[in-house]
Amino acid sequence: MTVTTQRLFRAEDTPFALSHLDALEAESVHIFREVAGEFERPVILFSGGKDSIVMLHLALKAFAPAPVPFALLHVDTGHNFPEVLAYRDRAVAKHNLRLHVAAVQDYIDRGVLRERPDGLRNPLQTVPLLDGIEAGKFDAVFGGGRRDEEKARAKERVFSLRDEFGAWDPRRQRPELWSLYNGRHAAGEHVRVFPLSNWTELDVWQYIEREGIELPEIYYAHRREVFKRDGMWLTAGEWGGPKATEPVETRQVRYRTVGDMSCTGAVDSDADTIEAVITEIAASRLTERGATRADDKMSEAAMEDRKREGYF
Repeated sequence: MTVTTQRLFRAEDTPFALSHLDALEAESVHIFREVAGEFERPVILFSGGKDSIVMLHLALKAFAPAPVPFALLHVDTGHNFPEVLAYRDRAVAKHNLRLHVAAVQDYIDRGVLRERPDGLRNPLQTVPLLDGIEAGKFDAVFGGGRRDEEKARAKERVFSLRDEFGAWDPRRQRPELWSLYNGRHAAGEHVRVFPLSNWTELDVWQYIEREGIELPEIYYAHRREVFKRDGMWLTAGEWGGPKATEPVETRQVRYRTVGDMSCTGAVDSDADTIEAVITEIAASRLTERGATRADDKMSEAAMEDRKREGYF
């Protein structure tokens, strides 16, 4: 047996293999390092939600002990949960990161965008996002999208080429055999990069548990004033809820995903620890977005339409 072969085995002669989470982590770290080597001005989309938090954690690991060589970009709808914004600011200060904020409210104030009748602002994020990418001259944009979340995301590549208008064209996407990623793009174009593509919601939570990653408290069960609209428990706020016919109740809830208050529903839950959350998710038959995101229910192809326009 050669020395090289011997290194593939433990002392007890059992084959060495990475655990499932270690393999996912290694793939994501490789993607971050690949982008750092191929692109000039990458940026991480960071909302303070669990997927962007895990993304940042992986980026910190990928380049430690050096600082993360990317800035953060947050598209602020103006209807964000206060707990999530507070977490975002703590993370930026803790890791000495650069944060760019593209605010939807600024575009409304200037008359570039108009409020929707339903109060939803997530569909208004596309223009601020594309302007933020152009202003920062970012050529690679990390996103926390996962293939298990929604059908439009399921067919997405890890490196997703976007044209000069930020739009996605399926005919221009490249094969990614053997984890080889092609980041070539013309001037004015950029690439969206999804390091968590092959992760599931359960993988994310198990990794959060293993790594001891702090999350905003709204991800765990707590008492909250909510009202019911279109089958979802929404948080009351100045964005347009509740109506006179929508009574406010105090319930024990938690959030599986975080957008803004106008489109993100809570779920009834007693899972106030990470172990309880993992048990709850393992038994669920609904994806987090399918169960709690109003912006994905606007039409059968809501996310697909937004992706073609340049958002996702």
